[in-house]
Amino acid sequence: MKEIKRIGVLTSGGDAPGMNAAVRAVARTALASGIECVGIRRGWQGLINSDFTLLNRESVGHILSRGGTILYTARSSEFMTKEGQKKAVATCKMLGIDGIVAIGGDGTFRGALALSRLGVPVVGVPATIDNDIGCTHYTIGFDTACNTAIECIDRLRDTMQSHERCSIVEVMGRNAGFLALYVGIAVGATAVLVPEKELDFQRDVVERIQESRLAGNTHFMIVVAEGVGSAVEIGKQVHEAVGIEPRVTVLGHIQRGGTPSARDRETATRMGYSAVKALAGGRSNCIIAIQGGEILEIPIEEALVMKKSLQMDRYEIMETMQFGGIASHRTSF
Repeated sequence: MKEIKRIGVLTSGGDAPGMNAAVRAVARTALASGIECVGIRRGWQGLINSDFTLLNRESVGHILSRGGTILYTARSSEFMTKEGQKKAVATCKMLGIDGIVAIGGDGTFRGALALSRLGVPVVGVPATIDNDIGCTHYTIGFDTACNTAIECIDRLRDTMQSHERCSIVEVMGRNAGFLALYVGIAVGATAVLVPEKELDFQRDVVERIQESRLAGNTHFMIVVAEGVGSAVEIGKQVHEAVGIEPRVTVLGHIQRGGTPSARDRETATRMGYSAVKALAGGRSNCIIAIQGGEILEIPIEEALVMKKSLQMDRYEIMETMQFGGIASHRTSF
């Protein structure tokens, strides 16, 4: 087994709260293990361009609570080419990097797989607010993004109650509904629309607004995952179907920012620590995953084909919380 003397760490793709905590954990675990740590700035493109900074205990101090990523992040079309990948390998050789810790999502891990096939040991750490990485039950940033969305929706609810209105809120999540469903349960949404569940507008939106109104509610909250479609278009359909004029809010990238939650800080620290321990132990070309609360090392190729299903039992829970007592209420109406 080749001795690991120096490793690199990078963040790639969309930023997520907790990435800095992971960078900190990688750097300090490496230093505690007698391994030098190089921070690669701007993701895979930075590895091509030799854009780096040396990390020490002081340089990663006081970043645990910061959102975003001190290493910056970017997407790299050049790295998707064989020529770009060869440039990245050349940078690793020039800097004497014996392994890479790549923090990000699915696209980051596909880049890690390509690099590993060219002989560079790589370990991935899942960080995305979408929580859509198949091999792990949890990804860094999800909890903070949920809390941010919940805080925003709670504030919206105050004004919706005051004006007796319908609010339609679009949350992020790309093609996955984890964020929308989690948030919908937490805010007691009238309806939650997710890409994993085929949309029947009459059943999933119109009838729920009608049932909610019959139960005595005068304001309604609909949470829409961006993968379902435009919240603006959903709003137009609501107006046409039930005659109320909804207010549409697209939370957008505000969900990516802010101070990471305790869960994201702790998870990022555990994952970053485990990534370095894997490299130091001669184990690479894997993704650090959490399943059942335990840290696992999943081979990249296996991890990239794994799928994660939305927990539809949570959808049933959401419906029960919102409409469980409506039948009895209507009997006395």
